[in-house]
Amino acid sequence: MEKKKTYWFVFMGNSILLQHNEKGYQVPCSAEPPIPIKAWTSFQELPEIDSIPCTAYSISTPPTDMNGLETIGLRESWNLLPRAFYNQAGKAFELLYWDSNTRYCGVCGGPMKRSTIISKQCTHCGKEVWPQVSPAIIVRIRRDDKILLVHAKNFQRKEIFGLVAGFVETGETLEDCVMREVKEEVGLVIKNIKYFGSQPWPYPCGIMIGFTADYVSGDIHLQEEELSGAGWFDHEHLPQIPDKMSIARQLIDNYIEEFTSSKKETH
Repeated sequence: MEKKKTYWFVFMGNSILLQHNEKGYQVPCSAEPPIPIKAWTSFQELPEIDSIPCTAYSISTPPTDMNGLETIGLRESWNLLPRAFYNQAGKAFELLYWDSNTRYCGVCGGPMKRSTIISKQCTHCGKEVWPQVSPAIIVRIRRDDKILLVHAKNFQRKEIFGLVAGFVETGETLEDCVMREVKEEVGLVIKNIKYFGSQPWPYPCGIMIGFTADYVSGDIHLQEEELSGAGWFDHEHLPQIPDKMSIARQLIDNYIEEFTSSKKETH
């Protein structure tokens, strides 16, 4: 029987292997894996795209023959792939990360065996595990006609300013986390915390949950371990902001749209 074509999501480290031709970049689609596999290679099944099966696997070293493929950072692939394929790539990366970090049971140390596409069970004690997602909040704070932008020390580009963000701690609500992170990072009190939207953040296994809020009181006092700068900016004098792939940019763009729309209505 002829093998069905499959979309192959192949990763090497934090990069995905993509085909590049005159039509741009694509996820390889073929009956056989585009890169030779080893006997011990672990495959990850994924949901179909347009009724075509999808499979992911990782390689540890570049092959001698890339078969016309290029390595592209997962983040960079956002600008190159259709959204359905980028989202699938993110899911694939998270599941491969989970698989490589759950080879043995955290309770008894026994080998884990795949029980479903997204679960494993210990072959000794029966402990079951599923992929873990780390939730983090991100918040746009408005003061009159300005918003607060911060520069985190872990930003790869020094000129980029983004929004206050941080991981949710055990035992707190998302709103509690927003208030705590704002107080810890910039020393401000806020109100009117409202949900904006969310975004998978597969670097390696997060989800960003976006909020908006209004300034109440306080002066900016930086948490110097994490931030190197912060300030209030209006829509006409923004510094360099994150790329369009991020929910941070969506929140900032939404502020610009809201401000310019309200300004038009007053004229």
